[in-house]
Amino acid sequence: MPDPRHDSAKSHETLGFIAGLACFGTWGLIPGYWKLIAAVPATEILAHRFVWTTVFLSLVLSWQRRWDEVVSNIRSPRARFYCLTGGVAIATNWFLFIFAVNTNRVIETSLGYFMTPLMNVLFGALFLRERLTRVQLVSVLLALSGVLNLTFGYGRFPWIAICICFSFGLYGLLRKKSGTPAIPGLFIETILLLPIAIGFLIYLERANTLAFGHAGLRSSILLVSTGVVTAVPLFWFGYAARHLRLITLGFVQYLSPILSFLLGVFLFHEPFTRAQLVTFVLIWIALAVFTAEAIARWRSSRVREIDSCAFEASALD
Repeated sequence: MPDPRHDSAKSHETLGFIAGLACFGTWGLIPGYWKLIAAVPATEILAHRFVWTTVFLSLVLSWQRRWDEVVSNIRSPRARFYCLTGGVAIATNWFLFIFAVNTNRVIETSLGYFMTPLMNVLFGALFLRERLTRVQLVSVLLALSGVLNLTFGYGRFPWIAICICFSFGLYGLLRKKSGTPAIPGLFIETILLLPIAIGFLIYLERANTLAFGHAGLRSSILLVSTGVVTAVPLFWFGYAARHLRLITLGFVQYLSPILSFLLGVFLFHEPFTRAQLVTFVLIWIALAVFTAEAIARWRSSRVREIDSCAFEASALD
């Protein structure tokens, strides 16, 4: 007889996979969205992103009746500190990404996000006292050699890729340390920096340089939509993270930089040099080694779990 619980778990896993594809697919294609408002300075786009994300999340929190979670986390000095620093980290990441897209450096953003899993491993070793395995160390060194190759072979340090990688990795670390749920946590992060965003928009209006309301209806609508574009993929990510194995989620996350890379090369026709190719190949090899080791460790732990269960069952008999 079919087990309803098994069928339900499979259904959630399937929906989680679809949510993961939607999330990382959106993040991979989002450079096309920022290109639509390339005439608006990245600093104003960032300010609008904070304002409209806060508005959209307020509606979601009201609909889900989760304001008590927000209040309880705001009362915690620890949560406030990590949400504030996390907000600064994600603001830096958002600004760099928008700036890079609108200055025709989409390929460099994809390089940054390809390196993010390796940066997460490095942060785990440095700040969470997680031990680096030999394979993980080899992966990090391969990524470092790729960056050095691009620096000396291309003649330019890939600072955007490094800063995107560092800021997003740091954001993940701060989110982990804060312990706040995804939606209330993002709301606190945005609302803590909201006064700065509103103040900056008021400054632009008084200086007669504000694009919103003056650069056409289309641009204004797209700026308002930044709240939805920011929050909705995070909802999908939250669902995927709850219902997918970490190994599966790790594979799906590479969809985002792959799509950005393809957009940069084939749609936006950004130059792709031999030095960049060598760097990407080194990064991809590092990720392949890193992922293979993660799969091997996961399978080993599963075998140990099964053996342990079998031993306990035999002991009961």
